[in-house]
Amino acid sequence: MSDLQKTDFSKWYIQTIQNADLMSYLPVRGCIIFKPDGYELWERIQQRFNAYLKSQGIRNAYFPMLIPKHFFEKEEEHIEGFAPELPWMTQVGDEKLEEPYALRPTSETMIGNAFSDWIQSYRDLPYEINQWANVFRWEKKTLPFMRTSEFLWQEGHTAHASEEDARKRTLSVLDAYTDLIENFLDIPVYKGQKTPSERFAGAVDTYSAESMMRDGKAVQAGTSHYLGNNFAESFDIKYLDKDNQMKYVFTTSWGISTRLIGAMIMEHGDENGLVLPPAIAPTQVVLIPVGPWQKNPEIMEKLTTIEESLKAKDIRVQIDDTDSSPGYKFNDWEQKGVPMHVEFGPRDLKNDSAVIKMRDLDDKESVSLDGIEDKIADELKVMQKRLLESARARNKANEYYDIDTLDDLKKHIETKKEANETPGFVLIGWDGTAETEAKIKEETGFTTRNIPFNPPMEKKVDIVSGKPAKYTVWIARAY
Repeated sequence: MSDLQKTDFSKWYIQTIQNADLMSYLPVRGCIIFKPDGYELWERIQQRFNAYLKSQGIRNAYFPMLIPKHFFEKEEEHIEGFAPELPWMTQVGDEKLEEPYALRPTSETMIGNAFSDWIQSYRDLPYEINQWANVFRWEKKTLPFMRTSEFLWQEGHTAHASEEDARKRTLSVLDAYTDLIENFLDIPVYKGQKTPSERFAGAVDTYSAESMMRDGKAVQAGTSHYLGNNFAESFDIKYLDKDNQMKYVFTTSWGISTRLIGAMIMEHGDENGLVLPPAIAPTQVVLIPVGPWQKNPEIMEKLTTIEESLKAKDIRVQIDDTDSSPGYKFNDWEQKGVPMHVEFGPRDLKNDSAVIKMRDLDDKESVSLDGIEDKIADELKVMQKRLLESARARNKANEYYDIDTLDDLKKHIETKKEANETPGFVLIGWDGTAETEAKIKEETGFTTRNIPFNPPMEKKVDIVSGKPAKYTVWIARAY
């Protein structure tokens, strides 16, 4: 980590996204403008996840963002969970509305109402849709991309004839999120089940993919919820089964958001700013003429040939032929996180070579022009794997398994603070009580992230009570 990352991670983060020209502020509390490079990151996430949806036969739809108040009142736990963050529309012009409308925080209620009309028979099931939308949650503390009053996301909603099918969909989506986050964004995840206090309001079970940032804090990168019959009963979503019996459906919902952009920045960024995995980068390669290239048209001719060859390989490339100095260009593209830049000037033309520089490595490499397109494609693939491997190694160095009491945890946090190091993720034993969970949060600021499916070890003793542990749980401070 850079000095600024260690001393003021939030300041480093803000500087990084501003220098990369990903977003801009506007005079609306907690909201941001997605500038083209920032929005393209989201578009590429959409493209990747849409491929999964289409492979599953799940189609995209769109629902209104205004939700009548009485919809929320049908599911008490749901409205209780979201009430503190709900913005309400109560008036249009001078006319006061008969019923307030909430700006969509999530769409279970709206879609549940629609499902009750659309689903009549077992032949209608499973009914599976997704929407890409904006949602509103009036956050007390905001941070661009990570936590904003308005953000972008996808939310999938499904209805099934059996609990088995609904649970299968819940977990298959979690696997799809894991693939997206790990193999596209190069962010390792910790898969598991949320504790009751951390699960989605109105859900029976919530499963999450958690990620550790460079500063050791957790990001809930994706969640998938098994809702059981809760929303089906609230919105009377029934179907006629093969035996002519009316039954409630079993529903699921699941989502990822533009928080993934913030997590990717925090995961890979360094002292020079943004580092983008090649798979998602808007520009993967920038070709930069150097030396007195304006006096030698062959230089631009050769770069143009390379550009065309790379585009033929579906590599996103551009030539920077502006009149800025090479040093300015190198720095500018580095701050924008471009995975590779290629330098080419009179000397390189004479030697029939070019110089490549990978964004995540310090050294440059001189390579032959013969086969340079294949070399560039290979290096981008290697970088994609290298970023994930580096992140996994960094996570491993900040996981702690030997903390068995609350005093141990407090000492661990203090020791790390004095050394200006992250306290990371801590694996603990938990007796399953809300009281224990609340005490950990109150005295340390750590929250349960999830009960991992495959913990690195089993913890036998509850960290607070000293009683036998029912669960092994990851805890951490979180965004």
